[in-house]
Amino acid sequence: MFLKREFGTISNKPHGVSIMRALLVVTFVCASVYAQAASVWVTSSDQSKLLQKQPNLTFGNSANGTKITLNEATKYQNIDGFGECMTEGSAETIYSLATKQQDSLMNLLFNVETGAGMSVMRITVGASDLGNGTYTYSLVAGDTALNNFSFKGVDSTYLIPILKKAIAINPNLKILACPWTPPVWMKTNNAYQGGNLQTQYYGAYAKYWVKYIQGMKANGIPIWGITVQNEPLNGGNTPSCTWTQQTEATFDNVYLGPAFKAAGITTKIIAYDHNCDVTAYPIYVCTTSTYVDGAAFHLYAGPISAMTTVHNATKKNVYFTEQCTCSDNFSGNYSGHMRDVFMGALTNWSKCVIEWNLSTDANLGPHTNNGGCGICVGGVMVNNPTSFTLKASYYTFASFSKVIKTDAVRVATTSTNNNLLTIAAINPDGSRGVVVYNNTGSTATFDVVWNNQAVPFTLNNSATASFLWQGPVPVQEKPMPAKMVFTQIRNFPEPFTSATRINFNLTKNANADVVIYNSKGDVVASLMHGTQSKGSQSVVWNGRDSNDRPVSAGMYVIKLASEGYSIAKRILKQ
Repeated sequence: MFLKREFGTISNKPHGVSIMRALLVVTFVCASVYAQAASVWVTSSDQSKLLQKQPNLTFGNSANGTKITLNEATKYQNIDGFGECMTEGSAETIYSLATKQQDSLMNLLFNVETGAGMSVMRITVGASDLGNGTYTYSLVAGDTALNNFSFKGVDSTYLIPILKKAIAINPNLKILACPWTPPVWMKTNNAYQGGNLQTQYYGAYAKYWVKYIQGMKANGIPIWGITVQNEPLNGGNTPSCTWTQQTEATFDNVYLGPAFKAAGITTKIIAYDHNCDVTAYPIYVCTTSTYVDGAAFHLYAGPISAMTTVHNATKKNVYFTEQCTCSDNFSGNYSGHMRDVFMGALTNWSKCVIEWNLSTDANLGPHTNNGGCGICVGGVMVNNPTSFTLKASYYTFASFSKVIKTDAVRVATTSTNNNLLTIAAINPDGSRGVVVYNNTGSTATFDVVWNNQAVPFTLNNSATASFLWQGPVPVQEKPMPAKMVFTQIRNFPEPFTSATRINFNLTKNANADVVIYNSKGDVVASLMHGTQSKGSQSVVWNGRDSNDRPVSAGMYVIKLASEGYSIAKRILKQ
């Protein structure tokens, strides 16, 4: 196994004797060799081009007076991703599609190669106002032990199966879970609309959350983050529940945070989840709670700059989690959301941008009565079981998720025309993603300049160009997630007979793979794969291959890989 590090990424190539030496070679490559070509996709507000792939562009000398220049020395927030909210109603409409159409749609949404590659998705915890009815997972009054907690019904029938399918297509999908109401028997008015959580049930509601996170995990659905309440200052939706900054801070600090900690849950707790016209609430919760990761925002009121206000005041993360396309005007919705929501949120420190909501039927349903949204247009309209239409909000998030990947780092740009709105990022694999929205009022010709080279492009007004090209992988600045230390029953050159144990430590929750190779560089057995919990890890190799056949005596290599880092160790099998 020849291990070659290029600016922080390990590439693995079978290479005879080199696998026995487990060489780690650091190779620095001049950035200019990467600038061969840029891929570009265009979406126009007049729908003449919809995420349409254009001919590749070759980097060369700058030719145009208008320039957009990447300044990679200036870095901002890490990007979690882009996507939509899957309500229980969204899941039901997608589920109603025939198998062929459902498969096609799911790939258009989640496939990172052939589709939009949605990277963050908000889901509803229990009922929202975009569903056929109201429910929670605890319907038995006074059941503080939550013995009757259950996903049976809408979630088990529609939401969970569709979520499993999404994760199978994109295993790196980050899921943000948000409730519209606690169980009604815990509320002051014993109703789905309005009311507050009674203080006597704070402990039971924290337990409700623990059971929810654990239950979803048991269904193969890891929850990356939660907000405690959708729109805590709005008691008019059906369902809904109101909170104050003091009640949310108390719940987070005294009940929810400690409950998560005791259960070993590392899911992010994100505060607020409401409009940009209020900053005192999120600032108060973020600054008084050590358990809260940051605050989430919508833009139905207030300036988007509120996100920067909260970020600067709290030194915590901010997330944009909802904006409705409230008409079927593709041009107006696409232009407004690209300009005000996506460009606005990302330039104000947001780590994600999520549209509302993923899908509706042809009648803009389902939705609840007396407080459900009857004008919300989904990113997908399911016309009938064999037909669906992609709407404006699909193309807004896809214009970004196509080229800016999970855990990218946003970098600065300068432009000689400030109406060419631009977001640029360095992806973890070293590719550069740049999204340019033309807000000039006319067709614009410009150069995208990187590393003293340029690609020229002409873009119609109210259109977006999404650029992607390969560059050097950035040097890893984060600490290694795994302490690369093996402890075995028998250390080389002492052989083992029946089994050998591999122990290592993770400094955080991280993907970790432990693989056995033979002397030819062939995979013999995979012992561990996927996300592992922070702390000590241990796995035993029993001297058998992946088909449970005993391997012959000889030399083998154990390789541990975690998030771009790897180490290998020789072992002898008797």
